[in-house]
Amino acid sequence: MPAERPFKTCKICAASWATRDQFIADPEIVLVGYQANFVELEKGLFLFNHACQSTLTVGVETFADMYSGPIYQERLTGSETCAGYCLQRDELQACTAKCECAYVREIMVRLQDRAIVTQQVV
Repeated sequence: MPAERPFKTCKICAASWATRDQFIADPEIVLVGYQANFVELEKGLFLFNHACQSTLTVGVETFADMYSGPIYQERLTGSETCAGYCLQRDELQACTAKCECAYVREIMVRLQDRAIVTQQVV
């Protein structure tokens, strides 16, 4: 029987995280950005820096269950109500626009909050 694959493994230093929760809680992992995919939002990538100076990518769909609020149907990118956060790879704050991209921004905030809370508990 093959061994269970870890959630993520660093290609630079070979550090490994068995679960998503371990990955999020690791103080050596920091969310640093988001690369949007405006055709299929779930195919966008969250960018995490690891202490070994590597950048790890994890697809938005991997964290989709962390959000249970409304998902709007219209994308407002480039409109007057759009702050343009999704166009800036290193912008991590939530967006108040009622845009289909807003839920991804909320997941980023939750990832940051969860990492902080988990690290304080450990």
